[in-house]
Amino acid sequence: MGYDAAATKARILEAATREFAEHGIAGARVDRIAASASANKRAIYDYFGGKEPLFATVLSDACSRLSSEVPLEEGDDLAEYAVRVLDYHREHPEYLRLLMWEELHYTEGPIPAEEWRTERYARKAEVVAAAQRAGRVRSDVRPEVLLFMLLSLVNWAESAGQLRRVITGGMGEEEMRRSLAASAAAMLAGDGG
Repeated sequence: MGYDAAATKARILEAATREFAEHGIAGARVDRIAASASANKRAIYDYFGGKEPLFATVLSDACSRLSSEVPLEEGDDLAEYAVRVLDYHREHPEYLRLLMWEELHYTEGPIPAEEWRTERYARKAEVVAAAQRAGRVRSDVRPEVLLFMLLSLVNWAESAGQLRRVITGGMGEEEMRRSLAASAAAMLAGDGG
């Protein structure tokens, strides 16, 4: 059996996702990624160009998976969409960790896959705008801002577990889902604008 480049790349991406989620870009080590992927360090540089381009690929892949697995289509209930995003984050906790590391690392300049991500979020904001035009959500806030606030509600609710525990005394998964749905619905309803 010969060398399988596609399988090696897939193993590297899987190992890199774990490494970057745990240690961030600065703390991640190429030698640990290579060892975990049963690959050599040279393969990482040959296939991805180095640690930072590998992080960009990992994050781009993670964003693409979220977008395809949790789509937002015109007519969707936006509060239910928020709950689906929360459920995705629970199944894939590495995603929010990668986003947090990205925030810490890329303080200036472009971020990985920025153009693609901007286009994708613009399409989602258009879904919010359609809901506004249909009178299903508040219209006194720009659709882009409403989308950002909705995703912020979801992301912070899931990523700030210690703060959630300190404030609420802890809550079960179902209570969290119900509370998020109610909070999202209230935020989206606003005053009807």
